[in-house]
Amino acid sequence: MDGNLNPNLCELFGQLGLSSKPQDVKAFIKEHSALGIQDFGHDPYWNASQREFLHKTLEEDSDWARAIDELSELLYNKK
Repeated sequence: MDGNLNPNLCELFGQLGLSSKPQDVKAFIKEHSALGIQDFGHDPYWNASQREFLHKTLEEDSDWARAIDELSELLYNKK
């Protein structure tokens, strides 16, 4: 994964209780995109509270929705 990450993406990782350092976010995406899972938010690497946050946020189209959409695209190599 090349280039800079959207700062909101790093903030999203912090909100999820994960490291928000750009290098850690990139490593997470690299590691988990390789799993080939295509069911965002149900993936086994999210815990229950993270899954709930992701689903609720997308349903409500909250301020985090854009960062979650970006994460989904990066994890599933849609970009």
